[in-house]
Amino acid sequence: MLTADRIAESQLGMNMISDSITRRSFGALMLSSAAACGQLPFSNPEVEETPQFLEGYGPIFDAGYTLPGIPEEYTQGINRRMEGFYTGEAEPGTIDVDPYSKFLYLIQEDGRAVRYPVGVGRAGRSFSGRGTIQLKKKWPGWTPTQNMIRTEPDVYGPFRRGIPGGLRSPLGARALYLYRGGRDTFYRIHGTNDLESIGNSGSAGCIRMFNQDIIDLYNRVSTPMKVNVRSEAESLRVDPEYFGRGVELPPKFLDADEVYNALETDTPPDFDAVDPALIPEVVESEI
Repeated sequence: MLTADRIAESQLGMNMISDSITRRSFGALMLSSAAACGQLPFSNPEVEETPQFLEGYGPIFDAGYTLPGIPEEYTQGINRRMEGFYTGEAEPGTIDVDPYSKFLYLIQEDGRAVRYPVGVGRAGRSFSGRGTIQLKKKWPGWTPTQNMIRTEPDVYGPFRRGIPGGLRSPLGARALYLYRGGRDTFYRIHGTNDLESIGNSGSAGCIRMFNQDIIDLYNRVSTPMKVNVRSEAESLRVDPEYFGRGVELPPKFLDADEVYNALETDTPPDFDAVDPALIPEVVESEI
């Protein structure tokens, strides 16, 4: 968990807190409205307000796609990226995952860590122990494993031919591949569009993150990197306050025909694409 001596006042449009954070005040932290002023007497009530996002969770242009921002309802309180002092048991330069409190820690050399909220596997379906990130990919494709098809044929059977990398891939914008003993475990730390699953248990065993967070983590990780996934006993010992956070979600059923039909017109990732917002506007003038 992250601890520290002071906590900064938080607003909806604030930067990611880098001040030291105590465990209890970290958990009690809530977000206030970004706008403090009231409505003007003659303002038009029909004008829609511009969506507000926490710093680091707004829309992102990536590989030709504009990823939508994460609505504030999913990043309330502790369910967001934060930084502070690390008091867990893993070594610096590694990743520590707590599937019981639904957090992932990227441990830095100075004793601090970046903490991300995650979604984890339903009971009995999670990776545990130690592994190593040997591979990382941008906009990876996805194919269900034979074990996934065997245990939940109604959910994964219709997708046995896989889904290519792109907006419909269940692995999202990035994936980090976990190996053990030099062999692929088929467990991933990856992005997701299933925002509700972050902070809860709902996957087939992989570790899910908001796309904005997995992009941030991907950029900080170098391979190989060691990963520790806490046991129940370790989680209770290190972070009893948040132990058992979240709920277990049922599997979601998608129409395979609808997904594959939509893929026929989808645009694949374009890793050379330039954000249109960064292209200078050319103003034509008469001579």
